[in-house]
Amino acid sequence: MRVIDDLGNQVGVLGTRDALNMASEKGLDLVEIAPTAQIPVCRIMDYGKYKFEKAKKNKEAKKKQKQVIVETKETQLSWNIDVHDFNTRLAQTKKFIEAGNKVKISLELNRGREMAHMELGYQMLEKFEQACEAFAVVEKKPVREGRRISMFIAPKKTKADEKPAKTAGEESPGEKKET
Repeated sequence: MRVIDDLGNQVGVLGTRDALNMASEKGLDLVEIAPTAQIPVCRIMDYGKYKFEKAKKNKEAKKKQKQVIVETKETQLSWNIDVHDFNTRLAQTKKFIEAGNKVKISLELNRGREMAHMELGYQMLEKFEQACEAFAVVEKKPVREGRRISMFIAPKKTKADEKPAKTAGEESPGEKKET
């Protein structure tokens, strides 16, 4: 096997026993780096220290990561809702969407003959969907689950969300500045 010492210098090709003896003389570990290479590569290092430093780097990277928490809010409708109530639910949904949350729009059919007129429920959800078009996009179309019809909407993606804007001094890889 090819051996690299603790300073990063190549020692050469040694037998396993010789490499282990060299590592134990220095009080370090022999770690196999590239087992699938033509001649396996091993390095003499303090493996415990290596694992500690790697965990520390991962922890730092995790701290710097931006976490986006998206909640799912719910708006409930009925298929015979009045105009004012409809507008109130629409305004509340708009607040949820502007806050960056997803919204579950649900319509429950549990009174009288509402189950016999499910098409009215679907029409109400379609009307609500059209009212939300300006600020939201439908993530999941209306689906019936027992006596409940529900759909999910999410905030519209803006162009700023999709890719960062170029600054005045930047250029694309394919662009050339003329002087």
